[in-house]
Amino acid sequence: MELICPICNAMVAYLFKCPTCGNQMENAGAIQDFFDDYSTYLPMSITQRIDDAAYDQCVHVFHCNQCNHDKRISIDKVTI
Repeated sequence: MELICPICNAMVAYLFKCPTCGNQMENAGAIQDFFDDYSTYLPMSITQRIDDAAYDQCVHVFHCNQCNHDKRISIDKVTI
């Protein structure tokens, strides 16, 4: 059995309202994708130490196109 992020693996789409303006925020990707050009290819054992997420969570950045507010949201991983 393995823990995976349901958003990274296109299993679900999460919808969040912007806490600043109330518009719908868009998923901009997992936080480790923003570290540098190669961080996407690093093992989760390394990136998890950097993003400070729990073992069973994946941190995603959600962005509001209306007011440019960004929010980090921890997504619970699922077992497959």
